[in-house]
Amino acid sequence: MSFEVVGRLHKKFDTENKTETFQAREFVLEVESGNYPQFVKFQLVQDRCALLDPHEEGQNIKVHFDLRGREWNGKYFTNLNAWRIENPEPSPTTAPSASDDGSFPSMADDPGDSADDDLPF
Repeated sequence: MSFEVVGRLHKKFDTENKTETFQAREFVLEVESGNYPQFVKFQLVQDRCALLDPHEEGQNIKVHFDLRGREWNGKYFTNLNAWRIENPEPSPTTAPSASDDGSFPSMADDPGDSADDDLPF
């Protein structure tokens, strides 16, 4: 299963050699979700560990990842395996954009006059 998410790179960890032939690197992405941000841990494996190198903590990134699950000795594990990291695309011009203070424009900021609106509500 392939997914993607945009968030702020909160923490990046060093690459760890798990065995002589297997290496992994973890990082945490802060994703805005309702009133509380979510801190989601991803992993990169093998030659993909270097994908994180050009990105700095605090930077917004887009992560493409696979959701993986497995069973071992009656226990179940879930991994979010990142396979591509890129800079996020700018928002479409039709979507509301955040102002400098991070808030979205309100209806009062609408340049059109609401009295001219033909909607019944």
